[in-house]
Amino acid sequence: MAHLTGVEPRPRIRHNDYSPLTPPPLGGWSPTLGASVVIPAHGGQHRLDLTLAALAAQTYPAHLTEVIVVDDRSDPPLRLPELRPENTRIVSVPDGGWGAGHAMNAGIAAAEGEIVQRLDADMVISREHLEALFRWHHLTDYLVTIGGKRFAEEPALTPGQVHDAVRHGSPEDLFDPSALVSSSTEETIRRLDGLRASKNPYQVCTGPTVSLRRALLDEVRGFDPEVVRGQDTEFAYRLAQAGAVFVPDPEARAVHLGLPAQRGEHGRAIVRLVEAHLAHRVPLRRDLRKEPGRRWRVPYVEVVFDVTGADEPRIVAAVDAVLRGTLIDVAVTLTGPWTLLDGGRRWAPGTEAFDLALVRAAFGHDARVRFAESAAPTAAPVPFRYTAPIDAPPAPALLERAVKAMLEERIGLLVLEAPDGLTATLERTEAAARARLLAAPGEAIADVIAQTHGVRHAAPGEFDGASTTGREPAARPAARSAQPAQPAQSTQPAQSTQSTQPTQPAGTARAGNGTPGGSDGAGGNGAARPEDRAPRQRRGLFRRS
Repeated sequence: MAHLTGVEPRPRIRHNDYSPLTPPPLGGWSPTLGASVVIPAHGGQHRLDLTLAALAAQTYPAHLTEVIVVDDRSDPPLRLPELRPENTRIVSVPDGGWGAGHAMNAGIAAAEGEIVQRLDADMVISREHLEALFRWHHLTDYLVTIGGKRFAEEPALTPGQVHDAVRHGSPEDLFDPSALVSSSTEETIRRLDGLRASKNPYQVCTGPTVSLRRALLDEVRGFDPEVVRGQDTEFAYRLAQAGAVFVPDPEARAVHLGLPAQRGEHGRAIVRLVEAHLAHRVPLRRDLRKEPGRRWRVPYVEVVFDVTGADEPRIVAAVDAVLRGTLIDVAVTLTGPWTLLDGGRRWAPGTEAFDLALVRAAFGHDARVRFAESAAPTAAPVPFRYTAPIDAPPAPALLERAVKAMLEERIGLLVLEAPDGLTATLERTEAAARARLLAAPGEAIADVIAQTHGVRHAAPGEFDGASTTGREPAARPAARSAQPAQPAQSTQPAQSTQSTQPTQPAGTARAGNGTPGGSDGAGGNGAARPEDRAPRQRRGLFRRS
């Protein structure tokens, strides 16, 4: 992604703590970035008129702003009112889909701004709303800014009334204060220090007012048009896997016309549809993946083996070891010279191509096993990637237990070392993606992960052992002593003696409700440390094939 100028280094933000960034004061700076406000709309002409009236009174410079209304097959078709921003146009959705995500993609394709703002068609925003969100994007290019909102039943209003109220004061002045309903996400934002302390900040990025830089948007390739409900959360999850930092700005105030759809007559049905989409696409929502017999669209962990030069029995044994593990929500990527099998080439016994052909015959019809010349830069949208030598597949419960530890400790890279010198790594995709974005030429990716998320080494056998329930491994302490870290470039760790274990203030409760990927609730950290427990026999970190 291109930075603001391409010269100065990006700030290195740890987790979601954007405190090192200081935005300019509203009205006290000079914007330079062009912005596109994309409004997906289906019907609701009057509410759209009110939204456009509020946009016409913004403090962000009009000559830097365009507004694109995407008509999602409204009947009658939407029209532009007289009171609107000067650079406003309507585009129609293409054939092949419907819903806000499909409409957003059409608007994004037509947009020309460096900043893209997603705005609902029933939002009356404050005059500083766009300025408050866009000022952050002038600081760096991997932020997602989130506007605030309160809900209200729509009173009898004209576009002129809205424009005057926004231009001279606040949109809240148009509504009965006692009738304004606060958003539950705003309470979450306050409780988690403006999301600085959030483990999963993407969860509150649910629309209807979100902005980001074009490069970050291109990195995730826009919205998933198949997700007709919950598309904002799914989109935000992929942004998180791309290394994004989520910044809510309380100065970006707004009133949403109408109460949340979940409170309506079909509220429960809408929630069920949202959960059906998210279960397949957001693996961190472990609460939605309780059925062990299912296969999910996006796995929880990608396991990568380089099979170059390996014979068929070793490869098959390694893959089977992963697929037999207690974590069933996995995919295996086998990297190697698979082009040897292309073009109708003959392969004879005793050649590498013959062994590869046997492996592809064994797993070619298993959707959990993939074949590639090389691994992608990150595992996105898969949230974790485990990379190991072909001769050192993970023990049955290792993946499940190690991922759980990473989530509890909030580390970005776990280096697993066996006594015989074999090394494996488990990396968190969001950490790897951010590190790749921030790393200077020649800088080790692991050194950057150490700064943004934390790196540590695991003692042999730390995550070995069987699951206590048959699927879920025994819980591991949320806090542990810092270990000397050896940062890794890709999967090969470099030597270092500096500890990279993330620190936490004494007496601070860890965010999270104890469920990996669950809500950002309060959690305890009083579990016994490993050194406080009775010693147990170690069986070794890896199971031999």
